[in-house]
Amino acid sequence: MTDAVAVPADTRELPAAEELRESLSSMLERAVSAGADAAEASLSASRSLSVSVRDRRRESLEYEGDRTAAVTVYRGRASGSASTTDLTPAGLAAALDQALTIARFTEPDEYAGLAEAALMARDWPDLALYNPWALTPEAAQDQALAVEAGALDTDTRITQTEGATVASQDAISAYGNSHGFIGIERASRHAASCTAIARDAAGRMQREIAFSQARRAEELFAPAEIGQLAADRALARLGARGVPTLSAPVLFTPRVARSLWSHLFGAISGGTLYRNASFLKDKLEQRIAVPALTLRQCPHRRHGLASAGFDDDGVATVERDLVTEGVLRSYLLSAYSARRLGLETTGNAGGVFNVDVAPGEADFDALVAGMGRGLIVTELMGQGVNLVNGDYSRGAAGWWVENGELAYPVENATVAGNLADMYRGIAALGSDVEYQSMVRTPSVVIERMTVAGQ
Repeated sequence: MTDAVAVPADTRELPAAEELRESLSSMLERAVSAGADAAEASLSASRSLSVSVRDRRRESLEYEGDRTAAVTVYRGRASGSASTTDLTPAGLAAALDQALTIARFTEPDEYAGLAEAALMARDWPDLALYNPWALTPEAAQDQALAVEAGALDTDTRITQTEGATVASQDAISAYGNSHGFIGIERASRHAASCTAIARDAAGRMQREIAFSQARRAEELFAPAEIGQLAADRALARLGARGVPTLSAPVLFTPRVARSLWSHLFGAISGGTLYRNASFLKDKLEQRIAVPALTLRQCPHRRHGLASAGFDDDGVATVERDLVTEGVLRSYLLSAYSARRLGLETTGNAGGVFNVDVAPGEADFDALVAGMGRGLIVTELMGQGVNLVNGDYSRGAAGWWVENGELAYPVENATVAGNLADMYRGIAALGSDVEYQSMVRTPSVVIERMTVAGQ
């Protein structure tokens, strides 16, 4: 079933860390000597292999080898930025010249500039993010075939899949600025997935996906386990129907509960806040959720999917609570957004780093039993979320609960409410934490939402 495939030469090797360091130093020195008051630059390179199979045959094999560079120079409060995919000395010099030219013609921005030198990361632990997988195309294909077989062999009602994929990526990135800071990180990311299709006797079909990702290949779920999980989820959806329109408890399973916290991160991010586009503006140190809710950022976790020693400004990352027992403790600010808000950077330029949601004590079955009558959401669709006022409305699929027990699978439902009310209306947090994500969260039960069906 396998075909020998040669690895393209330009995807085999990544630039050495010292090579990136020298390129950054040269660019920054040249920027200052050309008249810039300050400058910052980033360089990155990645290589990846992805193999997809379908109907027990290889469908695609893809290699990618990316190279990117970006530079920003500051003349007073005016700035100019440019990027390139050419990491040769000539390519980097051309990008720098372009940035210098742009800076001469842009309007000053009083909030622009580097983060303060004293905030630069000077030391951070070894996060063990670089764990390359010696994966040949043939081995990747065999793994993907095993994933799909795990789905197809589960049940005769799994008639086909939309494919199974195994992918591996290695990357190196470097950031530096004229404060003298240069930080370099190497990282790997590996993943496997499958989408299974189940068909009942009447020919009605349902599809579902299962996915596993990790920094280390040995932490991925077993191939057959991924396929079987996709199959089990698709089979469970056969016979799905609509639900009545009413107000009821809603349980978000971990893979969809992550979106609840993503909305929260968006609402406390600097760009949203300084544009007055957040329902959590001016809520710092105020209660925004039930006392059971604590969210902690853990940027220095070894092998973490979103671990980092420094942010996109070069500022040291810090472990901290974002929410403590329902009280909002921190925004997510870059140097720029912090200046716009009259605050200090939180070291979150580029986003949030590994968040743990404190679990509760009840397992999934206990959560369901406590609902009485309501909806379990296993899939969300659409983007009906307004961070300005917190209004929330999304398509959903999952299970209907009657008398504290699973009654029937659900499709074509809508769940609606307001995020502010939802966070304050959390009735329970489960003990069923999913760990293969940058956000480790259990199931979440919202005491009451509007559920709309047929």
